[in-house]
Amino acid sequence: MKLINDHLAVKARTLPLTDDGFLLLAGEIGTWRGNFAFPPGSVATDLAVLAREIDAEEATVFRAVLRTPGEGDELLAARGIRSARYDIVVLVRTESVAAAQALRESPAYRTLAESMTAAARRTHEIVARNAGRLGDVDHGPNHCFLFNYFYADDRETLLRVWEYTAGWFQAKTALPNSAMMEPLAGEPDDYGIINHASWPHWRTFLPSLIFRPGFRRFVLANFQANGIAAQPIIYRRV
Repeated sequence: MKLINDHLAVKARTLPLTDDGFLLLAGEIGTWRGNFAFPPGSVATDLAVLAREIDAEEATVFRAVLRTPGEGDELLAARGIRSARYDIVVLVRTESVAAAQALRESPAYRTLAESMTAAARRTHEIVARNAGRLGDVDHGPNHCFLFNYFYADDRETLLRVWEYTAGWFQAKTALPNSAMMEPLAGEPDDYGIINHASWPHWRTFLPSLIFRPGFRRFVLANFQANGIAAQPIIYRRV
């Protein structure tokens, strides 16, 4: 791992991993105008209704709002990986990875997945385990939610870099929580890690991404130096 501008480095205050399993289904359904998303409201609402029938710890539907600055378009192109432009995400959290695998075959989830697939131009579905944690993600209805779709040639390097970039977000944006989701072996691995987090309001993080020089000099610079593509998208709950 290379650490650029290490005088800005603060290692994240992490918590022990959980046994949680995650079932994530993301879809491209609506349109993007520049960095702003315009997902179809009716499909998102229908999926939210179907999600209530899923027997899990949590089943939440999100609609995209904004793509924030990222890194690695050239790396993705070189690896033949399409950029993440998912404007609808369904995230199901279960008590274990085995429970998430079983839930994928349940009638309630299959109905939801078929509805998403029928409406979407493209989908991405994984079962994942917890690979890093700052705290349980608060799914309060008015929060801003992050899904950051990471690619790296070396996943271990990605996790080590994340500890420092997450530390920057804790220090500069009061990031209260984060759950890194790592696809199980055999799952699609276009994005070796998907990070999920939330803030109570956009004012707690968005100005830092625009006005703090350290975001580009430290966060994006370390992604670039370590061969990491980061594709962050901000969502709201449906």
